[in-house]
Amino acid sequence: MGAICGKLNNWYDVNDRLGLAPAGWHVPTDAEWTTLTTFLRGTEVAGGKMKAVSAFWISPNTGATNRSGFGGLPGGYNRSIGSFSFIGENGFWWSSSESRGGGWNVNLNSYDGFLDKLTNNNQNGISVRCIRD
Repeated sequence: MGAICGKLNNWYDVNDRLGLAPAGWHVPTDAEWTTLTTFLRGTEVAGGKMKAVSAFWISPNTGATNRSGFGGLPGGYNRSIGSFSFIGENGFWWSSSESRGGGWNVNLNSYDGFLDKLTNNNQNGISVRCIRD
């Protein structure tokens, strides 16, 4: 699945001073994810507009249109203890912003068109999407 959905990184990789993002790019902040969500008309519909219309999502992949061009795929996450969870059901993407409980990230899931914002254990591996500076 890594060849399709990409690598999963922990939050420490995201904020490594050596940089995960290539020159001229950066991992979006929580505020930048919020700007995208607002542009897509809110959390209730942004997820569907960001999800790829793809057989990689567990059915029913509700609301998926990919109208934003984001092409979100359900890479799930890798728990710090080494097990994988939610592959095919959820896609998670880090922000570079940290919360008391872990790093902020966004979540798309197969069962609705919402974009959820939550924190994840900093040691868990989830997807990263860089944006141009």
